[in-house]
Amino acid sequence: MPSRFEATADVAILGAGPAGAAVALMLAPFHATLLIDKADLDGEPRQAQRIGESLPGAARRLLLDLGLWEDFTRQGHRPCHGSQSLWGGDAPSWSDTVRDPDGHGWSLDRNRFDDWLRRRANDRGAPVIAPAKLVGVIRDAHDWLLTLTRRDRRFTVRARFVVDAGGRAAPLARALGHRRHRADRLICRWAHGVGGARLGLRSTAAEAEGWWYAADLPDGRSVLAFHTDADLPAAKATELTADLVTRALARRDIADLLGVCEFEPTGKAGYCAAHSSWIAFGGPGWLSVGDAALACDPLSSQGLLNALYSGLIAAVAIRRMLAGDSDAQHSYWRTMKRVAEAYWTHRAAWYGTETRWSDSAFWARRQTSPERTITEETPT
Repeated sequence: MPSRFEATADVAILGAGPAGAAVALMLAPFHATLLIDKADLDGEPRQAQRIGESLPGAARRLLLDLGLWEDFTRQGHRPCHGSQSLWGGDAPSWSDTVRDPDGHGWSLDRNRFDDWLRRRANDRGAPVIAPAKLVGVIRDAHDWLLTLTRRDRRFTVRARFVVDAGGRAAPLARALGHRRHRADRLICRWAHGVGGARLGLRSTAAEAEGWWYAADLPDGRSVLAFHTDADLPAAKATELTADLVTRALARRDIADLLGVCEFEPTGKAGYCAAHSSWIAFGGPGWLSVGDAALACDPLSSQGLLNALYSGLIAAVAIRRMLAGDSDAQHSYWRTMKRVAEAYWTHRAAWYGTETRWSDSAFWARRQTSPERTITEETPT
């Protein structure tokens, strides 16, 4: 390969999504911090690669702690004033944010949200290297040596501490020999479109082989998504956009609730993994954050909250560790274990309320709790 060079940092973060950016923007004012991402962040438009996502009102407290709240309010994300669902029975239910002390949530343009977080991290002093792929990891007596490739160039990053913010792929944890534990095989088929606006509401609806989601997006678009298990017939049957929309229209109650009667797709159907899974939360000299640590079912609306919160507490823990605090690593692990245990309890409750299709493989699988043992691990 062509020439080799080395970069140095106090903290190298693998993954420049919301979790990685949150760590970076909190650390960069105090420690030399480097963000590394495998995607070409300045390449082709990525609009179709993100489903769009909701952020609950409780995120306001995290954005305040991150020093981002005022800037976030200027980004123009669409307010989400409540939700409606067809779940656990044949009559729709409604909830609003009027009595929520945190106020309304938001329907996000995920590409724009992610780009904004990266810019804020960069503004605070964290440069971004992308695209760059991790191909080797070595730890000597003091530092990590990360071997990466970027456009056919191999180079090394030397860092005192490393953060795995690489999403479900968890590149660092896997390179260190840790195995990802998966609770199910949930996937999401989705399409962007126009029409079917719900005036700031999110909608969910259960059916025999999975569940639906629809929401407004900030730029006049909307999103329609179907969640099922990868091995079920419904996963194959909704590969095409036309088939996805046709399935949503097949039941009038679902179609009305989702607002898809006037939904006009604007592109091909997208696909993404949506299963619940977890991996080691860290070890000597490294931590995992966001989906790399704990990937949540989209039904929970916790994915972005988990990314921002784990990024925030990881930054606090890393500052303590770099200052010589021997308990900081374990403190982070204890907090993330509590987060994971609360998530599993809530997941069981969410799915447990839907009992109309007890003979369906999708719902039967969710009436039993997956085995999960979260232990504090040490890298090999």
